Amino acid sequence: MARMGGLEGATQTAPAFGELEQHRRELTAYCYRMLGSPFEAEDAVQDTLLRAWRSADKFEGRAAVRSWLYRIATNVCLDQLKSRERRARPMDLGPAGEPVIENLNTLPEVTWIEPLPADPADVVMSRETIRLAFVAALQHLPPRQRAVLILCEVLKWQASEVAELLETSVASVNSALQRARATLETRDLSPGQPLDQPDQELLERYVKAFERYDMEALTSLIHEDATQSMPPYDLWLSGRDHIFTWWWGPGIACKGSRVIPAGSANGSPAFGQYKPSESGSGYDPWALQVVEVADGRIAELTFFLDTDRVFPLFGLPPRLES
Repeated sequence: MARMGGLEGATQTAPAFGELEQHRRELTAYCYRMLGSPFEAEDAVQDTLLRAWRSADKFEGRAAVRSWLYRIATNVCLDQLKSRERRARPMDLGPAGEPVIENLNTLPEVTWIEPLPADPADVVMSRETIRLAFVAALQHLPPRQRAVLILCEVLKWQASEVAELLETSVASVNSALQRARATLETRDLSPGQPLDQPDQELLERYVKAFERYDMEALTSLIHEDATQSMPPYDLWLSGRDHIFTWWWGPGIACKGSRVIPAGSANGSPAFGQYKPSESGSGYDPWALQVVEVADGRIAELTFFLDTDRVFPLFGLPPRLES
């Protein structure tokens, strides 16, 4: 994605709505990184475009339309972040737990990171900077530091451009960027090593093995030190043995599930999982699985269980027939 354009002539005319609308996708990615929710990001972008449209006649053309929209979007996000706690993943809240049902708790006071449909080939949705772990890491930063880090490190804006957008000094931007980097480093919350672009064969083998509940086949596909989480539960599991203990224990109802492709979430493969219905007919929605791959094997599994909320986002059917 190209960087923000520089200053433009003051004779530029007010932008048409179509010119504003063409920035929706990249603004959504930006707002998602800021807010950690595709739903809040969509609302923020809609608010941004409406504000821009309503004030289009006041657009003086001193800056590029794109930078003007980012300024509005940043202010919208900063306003939203004043009224709520940061979003989190189960890994942010404490150590891994034992794979027993007694450890399965919900935390009503926690607001969880939510998955974003994203095309891994889309430069705007750069995989490493949209992946769940990185978005969660961003939430540890104060909102203005978060904006500075995203604009400078992800979108590659110059400090002078960010300073103009935030109406502050270059020194202030550089200071905020330094503090943001230090926070991520001290908390070990950097994106980490690049993820693999998983090949189709690996994914097909995983789906078939999971549907058969074939632990021998799954052993060859999942890293020994893999992790699993299941928002909105705070429990997360560390290690393939603990994951399999859960699957054969409290999670045994997943045996016999159907798993269908759901595109990409946060730059990683996503699947809709449907468990056999207790009615004896068909399959009921259970989870959106997000699968992260490293070194040719599955390194992380996230099961988003709020299917009423996330399945429509990924175009998944409400249930499957037999």
